[in-house]
Amino acid sequence: MQRFFDVLFSGLALLVLSPLLLGLMLLLRLTGEGEVFFRQQRIGRGGEPFELLKFATMLKDSPNMATGTVTVTGDPRVLPVGRVLRKLKLNELPQLINIFRGDMSVIGPRPQTRRCFDAFPAEAQREIVQVRPGLSGVGSIVFRGEEEMYADVDDPDWLYDHVIMPYKGELERWYVRNQSLKNYFLLIGITAWVVLFPRSRLFWRVFPELPEPPAELAGKV
Repeated sequence: MQRFFDVLFSGLALLVLSPLLLGLMLLLRLTGEGEVFFRQQRIGRGGEPFELLKFATMLKDSPNMATGTVTVTGDPRVLPVGRVLRKLKLNELPQLINIFRGDMSVIGPRPQTRRCFDAFPAEAQREIVQVRPGLSGVGSIVFRGEEEMYADVDDPDWLYDHVIMPYKGELERWYVRNQSLKNYFLLIGITAWVVLFPRSRLFWRVFPELPEPPAELAGKV
């Protein structure tokens, strides 16, 4: 049943948002490096890789520069137009195509690169690949301000590998174990809410049973 709503919602969104999508495509073609889409291999359902689509917001070779796949606040690899798209989450809109063709769901664990997926604890990896990855989900909502968490951190990779990804793995495992149409619609609604009100704590009131964040993230999620 969730797949039915994925197709319905992504199809309607692509139709309704087509003027915006076309406008953004033209803007990206005329600015920065002239790239429209960023394509990257991500880990999907069953552990199979798929090509995730985003609007291009960073320098072409950014994965091989500086902090690699970890993006920090004020990252110099992010292009001026890309900075606005990332802030408003508009860079994620091409993933509606991924949802429509079955690579992803509207709600699920956020799809990771191989390097990032391998940073999950092994037990989290085994459970996460049981479901389709999502455009949004528990991990995406909790870590919506992830880039800001690396501010004033001497070793962003250590924080990512030893604090953020283990906790994110616990959140995604919670979703896999509690997947339902009720939570699907609740998470869609909360996603829309936190886009409008990024500092809202509504999420934690709706899902008080979620795993507690580690001490290093206290006050940041």
